Amino acid sequence: MASNCEMETSLLKLRLEKLESEGIKLYLNGAPSTTDYIVNSCVNEDTVYMPDYVTDEKGKVKEIRYDRIVFW
Repeated sequence: MASNCEMETSLLKLRLEKLESEGIKLYLNGAPSTTDYIVNSCVNEDTVYMPDYVTDEKGKVKEIRYDRIVFW
């Protein structure tokens, strides 16, 4: 049986793959990225990333930018 973490990782990957296939661009810390790189970075690092959904003038998502959150 898969753990919650494994299930959440799989769901994140499926969602990002779908969005990426629809032409939505993915970024990690300001650099163009891919689903696999984002999933590996967000899950395997001891860091928190926050997605920022960037829309066009009609409100359609055109980019998702994952930025590392720094706690002071």
